[in-house]
Amino acid sequence: MKASDLFVKALEAEGVEYIFGIPGEENLDLLESLRTSDIKLVLTRHEQGAGFMAATYGRLTGKVGVCLSTLGPGATNLVTPAAYAQLGAMPVLMITGQKPVKTSKQGRFQVIDVVDMMRPITKYTTQIVSGDRIPSVVREAFRLASEERPGAVHIELPEDIADESTSASLLKPSYTRRPIAEYKAIREAVELIERAASPLLLIGAGANRKLTAKMLREFVDKTGIPFVTTQMGKGVLNESDPLFAGNTALSDGDFVHRAISRADLIINVGHDVVEKPPFFMHNDGKKVIHINFEPAAVDPVYFPQAEVVGDIANSIWQIKEKVSPQSGWKLDFYKDVHDAYVNHRREAEDDDRFPVLPERFVRDIRKVMPDEGIVTLDNGVYKIWFARNYPAYHPNTLLLDNALASMGAGLPSAIAAKLVNPDKPVISVCGDGGFMMNSQELETAVRLNLDLTVIILRDDAYGMIKWKQAHMSFDNFGLDYGNPDFVQYANSYGAKGWRIEDTASLSEVITRCINTPGVHVVDCPVDYSMNDETLNKTIRELSDKL
Repeated sequence: MKASDLFVKALEAEGVEYIFGIPGEENLDLLESLRTSDIKLVLTRHEQGAGFMAATYGRLTGKVGVCLSTLGPGATNLVTPAAYAQLGAMPVLMITGQKPVKTSKQGRFQVIDVVDMMRPITKYTTQIVSGDRIPSVVREAFRLASEERPGAVHIELPEDIADESTSASLLKPSYTRRPIAEYKAIREAVELIERAASPLLLIGAGANRKLTAKMLREFVDKTGIPFVTTQMGKGVLNESDPLFAGNTALSDGDFVHRAISRADLIINVGHDVVEKPPFFMHNDGKKVIHINFEPAAVDPVYFPQAEVVGDIANSIWQIKEKVSPQSGWKLDFYKDVHDAYVNHRREAEDDDRFPVLPERFVRDIRKVMPDEGIVTLDNGVYKIWFARNYPAYHPNTLLLDNALASMGAGLPSAIAAKLVNPDKPVISVCGDGGFMMNSQELETAVRLNLDLTVIILRDDAYGMIKWKQAHMSFDNFGLDYGNPDFVQYANSYGAKGWRIEDTASLSEVITRCINTPGVHVVDCPVDYSMNDETLNKTIRELSDKL
């Protein structure tokens, strides 16, 4: 069998549905093998977009997303998505081409050491030097990409290896189960919870797994212990629950931090060090239980007193079965935090000023989106507002990145989300800066006949950095730019462009977009002028009164 045919059969055996990418000359044998495969090739307009799509596919399905590029500049364009997937724990395989490794008439043209380049930002990277090694290399790559903690892997397939013949056979995946926590660790956790005065549950990125969400729901229902979330833990539990005490979108000074400071025990589920620390530990008597797939990475601000290491869902189930709710728990303060957070949020959500305030924008998106509709975010200051103010009702219905936090990922992520969930409405919210970094993928969305809404929050500046510049009392400098007419820009791709001209029309326009087939692009002017006052002063002052 031709080696490229065997490679595609190995991908098929792993259940691959899509390959996102841009083939080059060195991928043509593989491309020909794909032509007769059931695997769908999604041709993108930039390799970075392909990588973000593959990573988001992995994030949503738990299966390994796959992307493809040529050598040299194509491969270097996958570096950012590799880091995005690796830091964000998204299973993804990157396949890159290469010049012939046995003989080459082009010397070093376009040749760099891609394997070595990928090593610091992947779990596994290798060059295939023989067609006979394809089955074992592909199997190992998929195993490592999907094992906890998931991440990025890379395979380089040189042109001459893809063309050679091989008699190798495919390898079947082995049956594996994650180890579960030891019973003494479970018993210690249960005793700490029952002895606590004011326990609090904190849900992080590692808890964002289907079965874990189910077990956490049962744990909260049985114990009545309130919960808070990190940015990438949003939606694991329904955030409209009165036991929800907030999200750690801000580093400190928010209502949620009053809940954390009051707790004498934090049950920290799925803590991931790539996220900004949701709290800092001190030698003040507060205890922390670390529940995760892996042991805690101890540092000066995180040194848990107990660790429950193993499959998270099973650990929560074991604790839930053994723990007894205590009549002496003091949990009323957390309700005060919840009420203060909700009341303050609602005040700004009713503001009709234009350009629209981010609080009002977030409320209107939540208002028009069904419970299981999906919002993907690019990266900008609006991410803080969504993390803080957008109640996520189900896992993976608000896709934000609090790991690499790369700009340019919002639109590609939305494309992947729609492919995975064709029956759910999908909205991509981007700043004007992030949107323009991969706006060419509008053509991909139009070509795929997707029903997709892209909302551009336009402030004609890199708003997040501008906010921090103002907070540091620096003069406004170096962060303002111009933009195209986004309505005409969308129309030129065959999408439908819209422009918001008053705040009252926002929800009406968005409702029309998500209910009308096709790709829609909405230009929405936004007013961030109150950010510093609200986020750094008002919220802090109000939360201090609790």
